[in-house]
Amino acid sequence: MPFDLHQLAAFNAVVAAGSLGRAADAMHLTQSALSRIVRRLEGQVGAPLFERHSKGMQLTDIGLTLLPHSIALLRDAESAKEEIRAMLGLAKGTIRVGTVGSIACLILPTALTRTCNRWPTLQVQVVEGVWDRLASALLSREIDLALGAHTEDTDEIVSVPDCRWEDTSYVVASTDHPLRSRPALSLADTLEHKWAILPRGTDPFEHMNQLFNRHCLPMPDVTVETRSITVLKNLIAHSDFLGWMPEPMYHAELRAGLLDRLPIPGASDTRMLTAFRRTQGLLPLPAAKLLSELRQLATNPPRHAPHAQGPRP
Repeated sequence: MPFDLHQLAAFNAVVAAGSLGRAADAMHLTQSALSRIVRRLEGQVGAPLFERHSKGMQLTDIGLTLLPHSIALLRDAESAKEEIRAMLGLAKGTIRVGTVGSIACLILPTALTRTCNRWPTLQVQVVEGVWDRLASALLSREIDLALGAHTEDTDEIVSVPDCRWEDTSYVVASTDHPLRSRPALSLADTLEHKWAILPRGTDPFEHMNQLFNRHCLPMPDVTVETRSITVLKNLIAHSDFLGWMPEPMYHAELRAGLLDRLPIPGASDTRMLTAFRRTQGLLPLPAAKLLSELRQLATNPPRHAPHAQGPRP
């Protein structure tokens, strides 16, 4: 079923605004004109997309089904126009990339700097988060590349085999944390202290859980769970909280003398990092240019970067 992009844009506007009146104002249309556009789309679909109430518009089940496809189609159309105009020198292309905190601290800035130096008309949009956030953004076409911990390919998302690195996570604390004065420090000693880490269900949380399991210890009392890397690092650097994170993520704080890993034998975990893309469709040109630089960094990583992994068979 072919869709009219103008009708889909009107549909999305009504969903976002919650009413025909507010959506009409946003699209600079009269309410009656917008209503006619929505009715034409409903006629094409063959079913109502909204339940109309005095207080606004509510999506029907058919409308809920159409919404993610409508968003994806409009983003694809915008990306296509943007790429063509960028190639003609008429507009800037946009790199849309998502990343975990470890890669955001060195690998991605280095790759973006090189890409933008070579292609100065490009713009960049970056989403930072853990894998569930990145996977969702990749599938919804909010981003075109996701950089995160290696995981199995799916029918919808695949890894890029020649774009891999490794990093190692440690138990970290402020440089004046009281545990630093304890001789022969062990992982069991950390159970007496407060922890601040990424939320349960994320890869870092699960890796930390596996670490304590290997040492036959229960998980410590986690006082703070946050997805904010800034909050996490500041809690650890400026208080007695303990944390669990890869070295690239706290490299700046390490150089500033604010926090460092604790000298605990066996208290580390190495993971593989890689780039991911959608299985279907071509990679947009701006994202392909960034991926080319990321591949170079996988072969020749910058100083202090996670250890790179070459191509695998």
